[in-house]
Formats: sequence, structure tokens, C-alpha cells
Amino acid sequence: MTSPSQPPAGASHTSELILGLEDRPAPLIGILAALQHLLAIIVPIVTPGLLICQALGVSARDTNLIVSMSLVISGIATFVQCRRFGPFGAGLLIVQGTSFNFVGPLIAGGALMVKQGTPVEAVMASIFGVVVAGSFVEMGVSRILPFIKRLITPLVTGIVVLMIGLTLIKVGLISMGGGFSAMADGSFANGENLLLSGAVLGIIVAINRVPVVWMRSAAIVIALAVGYALAAYLGRLDFSGMHEAPWFQVPMPLHFGLDFSWSLFIPMLVIYLVTSLEAIGDVTATSKVSRQPVEGPLWMQRIKGGVLVNGANSLLAGIFNTFPSSIFAQNNGVIQLTGIASRHVGMWIALFLVILGLFPAVAGVIQAVPEPVLGGAAMVMFGAVAAAGINILASVELDRRALLIIAVSLALGLGVSQVPEFLAHMPAAVRNVLESGVATGGICALVLNWFLPAQPVASQAAAAASKKGLTTTDAA
Repeated sequence: MTSPSQPPAGASHTSELILGLEDRPAPLIGILAALQHLLAIIVPIVTPGLLICQALGVSARDTNLIVSMSLVISGIATFVQCRRFGPFGAGLLIVQGTSFNFVGPLIAGGALMVKQGTPVEAVMASIFGVVVAGSFVEMGVSRILPFIKRLITPLVTGIVVLMIGLTLIKVGLISMGGGFSAMADGSFANGENLLLSGAVLGIIVAINRVPVVWMRSAAIVIALAVGYALAAYLGRLDFSGMHEAPWFQVPMPLHFGLDFSWSLFIPMLVIYLVTSLEAIGDVTATSKVSRQPVEGPLWMQRIKGGVLVNGANSLLAGIFNTFPSSIFAQNNGVIQLTGIASRHVGMWIALFLVILGLFPAVAGVIQAVPEPVLGGAAMVMFGAVAAAGINILASVELDRRALLIIAVSLALGLGVSQVPEFLAHMPAAVRNVLESGVATGGICALVLNWFLPAQPVASQAAAAASKKGLTTTDAA
């Protein structure tokens, strides 16, 4: 096992740290470092809740509660990940927040239930019941990671993450045009909505060309601030959610109650499995930039603890009326930027998140953002999810088997999401599951990955040698 005091294999000089994992920064340094992390995470934490609530028609007051609890639950998870309690937590500077992975299936499944006449409150009860049920799957996965890693290979993970990103792009484009409410009143994609969303999208792209590193890391926050100001100038800010909210938000468990829906659960099950595998990569990346081992017993202990908190925090999220969470990868960039890997900084981050969540005025100010402004930023973030899937697939050897699995999985997943009528004559239980493109593509990738076993390395070498007109002996 690599010594914790030495950089892991493959670490570069860019991983030199000012403050190591166990170093305690002075309060001012800790606060400034925590604020850097907040700039990178505040928008991704609140955006999934806002998009789901806007798509399903959740009331302003309930949306405020959900967004507030997103911040509180993210703060609790961040604290546990950094502090570590027994088997819970990775013991690294890890930030956890609401996951984008679940947005598409929850909007698709929830919108279908609303369309069928189910009251919004009952839909939210089903969603949170499914969130709670799925959390136990992820906690169970944390105990059998070696087996799951053999079942869900990087090929499967890359396909599912790519499918999540591609299906989310539709959600982002609808938000850029003004959302479902704009579709209903005929203002969808009008000049004002496109001005707001286009300005945010353009500013994010422009700032990423600026050589100042801290500005690039805060590009989304800066762009949203500009979009917010432009929306205020156009008279588009809506503070009804803030006016209806109490000045202090007491956490209210099971505000909507709990219910269950199999049609929501199966797509979520696939995503919970993939999110577990993503967490392994994120914890490993954080270990690497923190100059901690990336193999051996300590590393395995960290990833088991990280995945366990992923699931346990989603359990808390469902009970306290918000959506599943996952480990954020972008904070690894902040560690590299600041040179501070101290897990004690995570305590400040957790404190700030909980404080922001307990005062609903903060959620109300964020909630006042018009959907086109949010859509401009969401489009970039959703595209980044798809790009992450491509990046995972780029690490896989794309032989004929891999290309066949990718082709069939993407074709069926994207196909049924675009033409759900294809499933019209299937049994209702099957149709409700497969209408989610992520579920269809993910199940297909899992089955094909198992049904078409990978060619042994020795056979691959022999085949490559044969193509070159060489014998196995000559190749040796």
C-alpha cells in the first residue's frame, strides 16, 4: 500500500499541497477555502430540485421547502463524508449534493403521473418513497463493491452516464425556452426567454476563455448573477416563494408522505447502481489530488464509506422531502486550484450549506430566477454530464463487442425516449419502465455486457497479431 505521506502512483507535481488532509487551517483560511467550494457547488445543488418542481407544477411554498432541504441535506452529507463516523464517510475533503442523474427519469415519470390525473402532492409522495427505497440499494452496493464492479463495468457506466446527459438535454432546452408553463401560455421560446437563456449560456462560454482561474471556476455563478440582473430589469423576478415561506425553515420530515411506484423505481434502480460506481471514481480522484493512496485497504475503506454515505444521505433526502444526492467531482478541481486538501475545510462547507438551507429567504431568492435563466446554465451542466459519459467510454477499448453494445443500447434508449408510442402494445408494467430512455439503455447495456463476454486479453493479443500477418510466436 502506498504510504499516506507520499503521493500516489501517477500523481504529478501539480498535486503539491499547501495544506494536507489532516492539517487544520486557520479559521480565515478555512472560510475562504470553503467559499471557493461553495461557488462551485451552490448552483448544481439547487438546480435539480428547481427543475423537477417547475416541471411537475409544485407550489411555490413547497418548492421553497424542497430547495431549502437540498442545501441542508447536502451539508449533513458533506460533514459525514469529511468527518467520518465508523463505516460512514470517506474521511476526505468531499462535497456531496443533489444529483443531476435522477432529474430526467423523475421528470418523465412524474409528468406522466400528473398527466394521468394524479395530484402533484401524491406524485411527490411516490417520488420520495422511491428515493427512500433506492437508498437501501446503494447502501447494500457499498458492502459488495467488488462484485458490483465486475457486473457494472466502465462500458456500462459510460453508456448510462451518456444516456443521462443526452436525455437531460431535452429538459435543458425546454427550460431555455421558458419551461412547461411557457408552453401552456404560448410564450415558449419567445424573444425575451431566448435573450435570458442565451445571455447566460454565452457568458459561461466567454468566461471560460478568461485566463483567470478563479473566474473560470465561478463561471456559472457569475453568469447566473448577470442573468438575474437582466431578469430584474425585464421585471421577470418572482418572489412569491420567498413571501410565502417562514423566516426560519424547521425541517419537516415526510411533508408529502411516502408512497411507491414501480414505474419510477426501476429507472431509479439503474441510476442508483451507476451513481455508486461514479462515487468510486470520485473518491479515487479526491484521494489522488489529496496525496492519499489509490489502492490497498485504506482506499477500499474510503470508497466503501463514501458509497455508504451516498446511499444513507439519499435516505435522509427522501425523508426530508428532497432528491437523491451524490459526490461532486468538481470540488477536486477546487482542491487543485487552492492547494488545500484539509478535510477540516469540509466542516465549514457543511456549516454554510446548513445555514443557507435553514433560512428560506436564500431559497426564495434563488427560486425567483426565471426558468430561462436557469435553463441557460442547466444546458451547460447537462452537456457536461454527457461529456463525462463520453470521457468514460474513451477509457474503454472500443473493440467490435464494445461498439455493438454501445450502438444497440444508445439506439434503443434514445429511440423509446423519442418515440414512446413504440411501447404502446406492451403490458403497462413493462411500458412504464421502458419509457425511460435511461432505464432501457442501461438495462440493455447490462444484459449485453453479461451476454457478450469480453474476449480474454491473450485472445485479443493473438487476434491483433493475426491481423498483422504474424504468428503468436513471432508476436512474442
